[in-house]
Amino acid sequence: MGIRVLPAALLSICCAFPVWAQTQTPSYGLQLEGFNYAWPARHFTFTSQGQSLEMAYLDIRPEKANGQVAVLMHGKNFCSDTWEGTIRLLSEQGYRVIAPDQIGFCKSSKPAAYQFSFQQLAENTHQLLNHLGITRFRLMGHSTGGMLATRFALMYPDSVSQLILVDPVGLEDLKRKGVPYRTIDQWYQKELKTTAASIRKYEQHTYYAGEWQPEWDKWVNMLAGMYNGPGKQRIAWNSAQLYDMIYTQPVMYEWGDLHMPVLLMVGKKDNTAPGKDGAPPSVQATLGNYAVLGKEAASKMPHATLVEFDNLGHAPQIQDPAVFNAALLKGMAAVSGK
Repeated sequence: MGIRVLPAALLSICCAFPVWAQTQTPSYGLQLEGFNYAWPARHFTFTSQGQSLEMAYLDIRPEKANGQVAVLMHGKNFCSDTWEGTIRLLSEQGYRVIAPDQIGFCKSSKPAAYQFSFQQLAENTHQLLNHLGITRFRLMGHSTGGMLATRFALMYPDSVSQLILVDPVGLEDLKRKGVPYRTIDQWYQKELKTTAASIRKYEQHTYYAGEWQPEWDKWVNMLAGMYNGPGKQRIAWNSAQLYDMIYTQPVMYEWGDLHMPVLLMVGKKDNTAPGKDGAPPSVQATLGNYAVLGKEAASKMPHATLVEFDNLGHAPQIQDPAVFNAALLKGMAAVSGK
C-alpha cells in the first residue's frame, strides 16, 4: 500500500490541535492502580464505620533530618503525589514528610457506604499519625485539604506547631452566599459526565489563571483516568459525597479558634467556589474572590500571616513553584516547628 499524503489544508487542521487533544485518556483502577507516584505508596489498614479500610500515604525521610515533620493534605481534585514538588523541597530542608490520600481519594479505599465529614477524615489521619508515632508537626492543606487541615487543627491543636493553608476552599459559606443545594444524587449524575476535557477546562480557568503547561496534563490524566476506569461509578459517588461535605460543613466560623501560627497563602486570581455553576449569574460574580477572601480570613485568625500571589490561581505550588517555594520557606522559617 502506498503512502497517502494529506492535503495541506487538512494537515494544518490536524496539526493545529495541541498534543493532549490527540492522546487517549488512560484507564486507572478504583484505587488509582496503573498510575505511579514519585515514591512508593504505603498503606495503613484501620477500621472506620464498621469497615476495614486502607489509607495510602507517602512517608519521605530526608537524607539530613532536621527533626521536624510536615504533614500535607491534598485537595478535592488532587492526590498526595500532586505535592511532589513541595515534598522534594521540604525533604531537602530536612523535613520528614507524610502525605496521605484521604479515604475516598486516589490510592485509598473507596467505600460504597460511608458518612464523609471533615471530622471523620481528620480522625482517620490522626490514627495514621499515631500509628507512625508522630505527635507534633507542621500541617499544610491545599484547597479542600485546607478545610480538612483547619478541622484537624481545631480538633488536635496541641499536635500542630504551624498551620499552612494554600488557597483553601471554605473561605466563604457557599450556602449563605446563595449557591443552591445539590443533592448527592444530583452531584453523582454531574460527576458521571467528567472527562479529561472538562477537567482541563476547569483547571485552566481556575487553578492556573488561564495558563496551561504540558506538564500539567499529568494531573489531568491522573484524575480523568479514574473516571475512565472500571471503578467510575464508585469514584463518582464518593466525589458526590465529598462535594456535599464541602457545602454543608463550613469552617470559616471558627477562624478565631485557631491559636497556633497560621500561614495563609492565596493566589489572587483564584476564583474557586464549588457548585457556583448552579447559582444565578449575579451570584456567581460574587463568589471565589480570593483577593478579598484571603484578607478577610486572615483578619479573623489570631496569629495569621497572609501571603498573596498577584498573578497565580488556585494551585500556586504547581503553577509557579519557584515563587511559591520561596514564600513557603520564608513563612516556615518565621515559626519554630518544635
